[in-house]
Amino acid sequence: MLGLWGNKEGQSGAVSADFTHALMQQVLRTELIRIKALIATTAILTIMLFTLYFFDPYAVTHLWHGGLKPSRLYAILIPFILFELWVHAVISRHLRLDRDISVYRRYLGALIETSMPTVALSLHIDSMGPVEALGFVAPLIYFIFIILSTLRLDFWLSTFTGFVAAAELLCMAMFYHRAGSTDPPPDLYYHAVRSVVVLICGMLAGAVGVQLRRQFEASILAATARDRITNLFGQHVSPQVVERLMAEGAATDSEIRRVAVMFVDFRSFTAGASTRSPREVVDRLDGAFAVLVDILDRHGGIVNKFLGDGFLALFGAPFEAHDAAHRAVAAAREMLDANDRANKATSWPLRIGIGVHIGEVVAGNIGSPRRKEYTVIGDTVNFAARLEALNKEFHSQFLISDAVHDALGQECSDAVSLGEVPIRGYDRPVPVWQLG
Repeated sequence: MLGLWGNKEGQSGAVSADFTHALMQQVLRTELIRIKALIATTAILTIMLFTLYFFDPYAVTHLWHGGLKPSRLYAILIPFILFELWVHAVISRHLRLDRDISVYRRYLGALIETSMPTVALSLHIDSMGPVEALGFVAPLIYFIFIILSTLRLDFWLSTFTGFVAAAELLCMAMFYHRAGSTDPPPDLYYHAVRSVVVLICGMLAGAVGVQLRRQFEASILAATARDRITNLFGQHVSPQVVERLMAEGAATDSEIRRVAVMFVDFRSFTAGASTRSPREVVDRLDGAFAVLVDILDRHGGIVNKFLGDGFLALFGAPFEAHDAAHRAVAAAREMLDANDRANKATSWPLRIGIGVHIGEVVAGNIGSPRRKEYTVIGDTVNFAARLEALNKEFHSQFLISDAVHDALGQECSDAVSLGEVPIRGYDRPVPVWQLG
């Protein structure tokens, strides 16, 4: 009981670590989107300013009362773009290294970014006066940063952005005046209300960011748990079966399928195992299975179940394959070659027996309501098992049925007919073919 609880804790910790890492990666990616949006917006404003000045310099002079040259704004916009490019490079580097950005650097970046409109506002006030400048475009730029702060997926960062914008806008309205100005004194309540609205916008942006973050968290947590279940379940059941069960659920109805069934057995394995330690036996069997299962995967087959020192493999289930017989025979030939190579490098050579038959089976999730197993049943499965057992009688390694021989056609020209062979459980002898 204690071991089970510890295992659950370990799984939970693994999911939590995977989830935290995936969420961090997603947050950094949304940061990159935000930075790209800021760079694009700033570049558009720079181009618009340059275009307006190039085609109608009088309008620019009239707009800023002749007191502001575009070059002064470029001195803000271009360094800001360079700053954002640097931040983009830093975040990209952290993504590659699977590292997060510290909280302090996030807040410092928000402070620097949100202060850019404040510098622009000071230039406008110097040129236009506080009344016109505060009613012009500079205060609206704060909202660009507040809206894009949503992509930080952090309520407090968005709120901080709104607070910085509100505080700096209020301070500029109340305390910043151009030299020698005779402008009327500012109204505290008028500007305070506007700053409060800016702060509220920051909080609302943060609330939207939180909702986005929760959706990301739910998606990432589901994907992380799904991947972990798939990985764990896939160690006991073929990944193809796991994929189908995850997609369709455990209540998948049984169905009739045309499947190539392969039985594989290691000959005289029990005798060899009796003179070796359990560790040696497991290691040798695991090593042999690893090679054979990898071959099955490449040919689109699955291991339906392990049977001691052998296994049952399927081609054409749970996913249909029109060339199931071809895949099974190609996989069996490669298994024999791979086993021969492995035998040359070990002091414990193993001899394989393989039987392949093709026909209709009932495939689906079979078992009790509490525990089911994806499997195939029917005469095709029984015949394939009997076929593999005949390898002992004929001292062969690979036997196929007449149905497989017919399905292959000219591709099995090297098949040797063993004639009609009596098989236990069948009334009449059946044709059997041997392949090398």
